[in-house]
Amino acid sequence: MNKIDRIREHQANERTFLAWLRTSIALIGFGFAIARFGLFLRQLDAAITKREVVVVHPLFNSENLGIALVIVGIVAIALAAWRYNQIFWQIEHGNYRPNRLPVWILTVVVIVLGLLSIPVLFLRNPTQRPSSLPPHLQNHNLD
Repeated sequence: MNKIDRIREHQANERTFLAWLRTSIALIGFGFAIARFGLFLRQLDAAITKREVVVVHPLFNSENLGIALVIVGIVAIALAAWRYNQIFWQIEHGNYRPNRLPVWILTVVVIVLGLLSIPVLFLRNPTQRPSSLPPHLQNHNLD
């Protein structure tokens, strides 16, 4: 392979790495935003309904989804760096072998997280209005 072709291949490898890096940063940013926005909504709900404790689903909540997206973003950065280095040496040795597996892995993980986010969008806690009655009289019908 001539020098110009090798340079172009390395530049393409770097552009691909940077695209993976941007994707990873977006996943981390979305994860952080989703987790913090969920916390904000819970605090807003507590302030509006005057409840001290807002019950959330233990598995399907915005914090868990946000943390999962951040973790996937970090793993994607590690995978991108590993793949960049692997391709770098394949170019140098003249034996480049394309591999679609990392693309499929990230695709499946993001699809799964997207599907798991659907319950977070639809699960809402029933709004309980605060009662002005003492706790021992709240369950009795006073009519």
